[in-house]
Amino acid sequence: MAMASPCEVLLQVDSEDEAGQLASLALQEARRIERKFSRYRGDNIVRAINSSNGRPIAIDEETGRMLQYAAQCYDLSGGRFDVTSGILRRAWRFDGGEFAPDQRQIEVLLESVGWVKVELKPDSIRLRPGMEIDLGGIGKEYAADRVADQLFQECQASLMVNFGGDIRAIAADTASPPWIIGIEDPHHDGGVVGSLEVANGATATSGDARRFCLVDGRRLGHILNPHTGWPVANAPRSVTVIADYCTEAGFLATLAILNGADAESFLTAQGVVFHCVR
Repeated sequence: MAMASPCEVLLQVDSEDEAGQLASLALQEARRIERKFSRYRGDNIVRAINSSNGRPIAIDEETGRMLQYAAQCYDLSGGRFDVTSGILRRAWRFDGGEFAPDQRQIEVLLESVGWVKVELKPDSIRLRPGMEIDLGGIGKEYAADRVADQLFQECQASLMVNFGGDIRAIAADTASPPWIIGIEDPHHDGGVVGSLEVANGATATSGDARRFCLVDGRRLGHILNPHTGWPVANAPRSVTVIADYCTEAGFLATLAILNGADAESFLTAQGVVFHCVR
């Protein structure tokens, strides 16, 4: 387990010893990224940024790349993918039960949302007092990509890294057979609605299979619109996207959910392979 998800690494190598060494390397890197970017820890750069109370915070090169990517996601999504919107979680409880959101609390929290309010420089970041960042929407995908690249550099063998359904595969050569990846059925625990074949590429899924609430009997997923503070209406139950990298697949899957009823037409316009379940 890492990043609150079951994780697996599949490797086509010659010995159990080699597989074990590579698995240890994968675990070490996954946990390093989790320690560094999890908002649940009290001793990392994210906590320093979120408790800065308006002061600029120095950032290292890797953190700078993550934040630059977050800025690109914000721009490309027209402000729908916003890492400052995580603070809205305080107004919601996605445990599968009935919930009555407090609209006044949502409106107050929205005042602390908006990447345009962030001052990002190559070596520092400054948030306004009360604002927070949450890199959970890109961190696991980043970890899957980085671990896969590191492992391939070590072994030059075909491999697949699966971090809680965020998957990156690398083929040793063009003759390598693809990995068969099942698409989870959000309507039935343990069920599948189809499968994908990926030899060299990535896939990621967003949806409400595990995190949702019921408001007046209506099921609402956990992905929140940073403009309204509410879950996206008329979104698919799940969206799975294939792309070259897991970060790209994860961004497109989440952005498709944020497009609600237009998820399928949005993904078609991007020219990517996808699977939506409603």
